[in-house]
Amino acid sequence: MNNMLEKLEENIDYSFKNKELLMEAMSHSSYINERKINKTACNERLEFLGDAVLELASSDYLFKKYGDIPEGKLSKMRAALVCEPALYECSKAIDLGNYIRLGKGEEAGGGRNKPSVVSDAFEALLGAVYLDGGMEEARKIILRFILTESQIEQAHISDSKSYLQELVQAHMKSSLVTYKTISESGPEHDKEFVVAVYIDEREYGEGTGRNKKAAEKAAALHAIKLIKNKLIETE
Repeated sequence: MNNMLEKLEENIDYSFKNKELLMEAMSHSSYINERKINKTACNERLEFLGDAVLELASSDYLFKKYGDIPEGKLSKMRAALVCEPALYECSKAIDLGNYIRLGKGEEAGGGRNKPSVVSDAFEALLGAVYLDGGMEEARKIILRFILTESQIEQAHISDSKSYLQELVQAHMKSSLVTYKTISESGPEHDKEFVVAVYIDEREYGEGTGRNKKAAEKAAALHAIKLIKNKLIETE
């Protein structure tokens, strides 16, 4: 197991001074319970700490990067970035599931691929790094694997229609945003929709998705990028 954890250290580009912290971060409660070890030896306390570290780092990042976005939108973006499904996807970059110590029952039940188990372990890992190396080392990992460009884009997509409306109202004379389905293809169980977004009667972008709602969100994101680029050009 120690050799495996050395590989995890390589994956995150951080070497622990206190290896016990890393061991604890990777110890699921099922593993601890099965071996009748003290309950506090599982990763739940580190998860609690890592959750706070992640929230602070992501809040600081979003606050500084998006000075034109109101509090409500920032909160939604943060929630989208640190939610269980998002952390689970981010964990795949470091192959985190393979390093968690699980009890036999949890192992047999596919615990290594459960978003709840893996996302909790990721937060525990951040808590361990924070205790071992401080906030800046934890922040480096958060920026490298969680606050990535693709994850930020997904966070925008999660509420892109509302954000586009806010952007249009703040920076353009019109407030009329409409969506039109351009095409619909594929069998019933695997549809693909293409939707265009218009501001007044001018098209500002297209998006595709498995349903109209997803396609509209993707189209809104394209419009947001176009508008923000134009705003930068006029500064």
